[in-house]
Amino acid sequence: MTYKIVFCTLIGLVGGIFAQIFGVWSIALTVLCICMAIDYVTGLVVAGVFLASPKSQTGGLNSAAGWKGLFRKVATLVIVLMARFLDILLGTEYIRDAVVLAFAVNEIISIVENCGLMGLYIPPVILRAIDVLRQRVDPPDEAKNEEEGERHD
Repeated sequence: MTYKIVFCTLIGLVGGIFAQIFGVWSIALTVLCICMAIDYVTGLVVAGVFLASPKSQTGGLNSAAGWKGLFRKVATLVIVLMARFLDILLGTEYIRDAVVLAFAVNEIISIVENCGLMGLYIPPVILRAIDVLRQRVDPPDEAKNEEEGERHD
């Protein structure tokens, strides 16, 4: 057998396994995977070229931060997989896509932040929109403390 046949067979096998595990491959999954790759690459560029990474003291490349980023991407796919199984369990077809959409939006926000760290002009309306999204996900510390106090009472 030639290397080409072995390579194509392995790619087909991996693709078949992914299709079986994640269900029908949708445009949403494609968008998520592309966004994850762009986010990782822009993070590498921020650290390696611009030396502006907030994840290291020098702003440069940090292998530990890189590995953490990769493991977070894998964890994201595991959560998508769990959402797929939840869809199967409940007989629905929208939970996985909702989870994929949420993670894709998060990746897009991270890409915009990376572009800002590279010195690219980000229009204020986009920055405000990101701040609004962050506040909805992570309420200010005062709101967190109030919520925790209410739960413990």
